[in-house]
Amino acid sequence: MAVEEHAMTRIIDALFDGKVFRPDSPPDIEPNTRCKLTVEENPDESHPETAWEVLRRLTGTVEMPEDWSAEHDHYLYGSPKRSERK
Repeated sequence: MAVEEHAMTRIIDALFDGKVFRPDSPPDIEPNTRCKLTVEENPDESHPETAWEVLRRLTGTVEMPEDWSAEHDHYLYGSPKRSERK
């Protein structure tokens, strides 16, 4: 009777440093074990958002008074409103 071996599949999070893949944590694999790698980029981590992308994504999500841009000193620091100074 022949013994049938089954390949074991694992997901290992890793960082590619330009030369080698560096696992985020030690994998449960014996040293010098031949492996076949399938690479799937994690877009959330491989390309972090720029500040402009964050601002675009958050635009319109914060409730503020209509005069926020004109009276920001009042809302941030408590100074008198410009419209009240006249």
